Amino acid sequence: MSKFSYVSHLECPKCDEKYREDQIHHLCNCGSPLLVRYDLEKVKKNVSRDDISNRKNSLWRYHELLPVHSEENVISLGEGITPFEKLNTLGAEYGLNNLYIKDEGIIPTGSFKTRGASVGVSKASELGVKQLAMPTNGNAGAAWALYASKANIKATIVMPLDAPEITRKEVYIAGGDLHLINGLISDAGKVVGQLVQNEGVYDASTLKEPYRIEGKKTMGYEIIEQFGWNVPDVILYPTGGGVGIIGIYKAIVELQELGWIEKGKFPRLVAVQAEGCAPIVEAWKKGQKESVFFENSKTCAFGINVPKALGDFLVLESIYTTEGCAIAVSEKELLEAQKQVASLEGNFICPEGAATFAAARKLREQGWIQADEHVVCLNTGLGVKYPETVEIEGVQTLQPGDKIYVNN
Repeated sequence: MSKFSYVSHLECPKCDEKYREDQIHHLCNCGSPLLVRYDLEKVKKNVSRDDISNRKNSLWRYHELLPVHSEENVISLGEGITPFEKLNTLGAEYGLNNLYIKDEGIIPTGSFKTRGASVGVSKASELGVKQLAMPTNGNAGAAWALYASKANIKATIVMPLDAPEITRKEVYIAGGDLHLINGLISDAGKVVGQLVQNEGVYDASTLKEPYRIEGKKTMGYEIIEQFGWNVPDVILYPTGGGVGIIGIYKAIVELQELGWIEKGKFPRLVAVQAEGCAPIVEAWKKGQKESVFFENSKTCAFGINVPKALGDFLVLESIYTTEGCAIAVSEKELLEAQKQVASLEGNFICPEGAATFAAARKLREQGWIQADEHVVCLNTGLGVKYPETVEIEGVQTLQPGDKIYVNN
């Protein structure tokens, strides 16, 4: 008889220590994030990719490969199966014949953070958590606060004072315990760390609980499924904490082990960062396994303003293993790309997502991406969440009775 989930245990990617998944665990004793493992042999015997494809459009269609044991513990707002579209006009502009967007803005809470929140809050609820806390650059806190409200879990959210205003409003309207800090996400993380240590609150910080990544990995499952169970040549991902790129890599490894896709064929994964905050890029250039704290970081792509990621070694490993790369783009380049995607294709994307398109263009110009390769850019959120990134110029104010004349 098929089970709802074939989750087996938690495992440390650094020291291989194993932990039970039915108990609350955060980091390994060695300080590394923990990864969720599944009995993939049993999944292979009981589930086929055709079974998956015939299910409803939700990330929970992959429930055997997600960590929640019982369907009644699933906290869902209908998330998943986001648009995956070929962009012909923009592709022609970039010299790419097969350019695609995976649009994570079209999802409850308006960003890809929804995926991690759905799976992370569902598992926290199954484990009996009553209060969680996390630092955030905005979107993750908004998503976790909204899902926590549905799960009847108290969410304490700490975000920088200059985080996007809409995200703090999402936390507030969800009834979250919102706190603003005059600093970076790293400063917010220290406040949350003290709260966790002093009050025993569940730590939902990036990679300090193992289940957010399981939600994020479903982006990888979906890209492969929407691509006809084939693997694209290149996937570009805006990288801050790096959970998305780690998750996509994990998803592809799991699909290979299940025999659902060709063994050994990986997309080249590209970690895209802003020039004002590029610790992964700097580490990759030097061939290092971990990054160094990026001082005085600043970018309008606020979600990737992470000066030092806890899972940086996993991000770099996924890049090296897939023969990918890390690249930084300027504020001018990403804002120009944001405008191009909207004006040529009709997608109003977030600045983080725009960074991936700016990077795709640069990598095509450099010859790192070839014209006929299949290239996927991840847009991680709605552009309307970042109104400050768009400046309107040269718009005429009409008076009642004025006429508009067509300029030929």
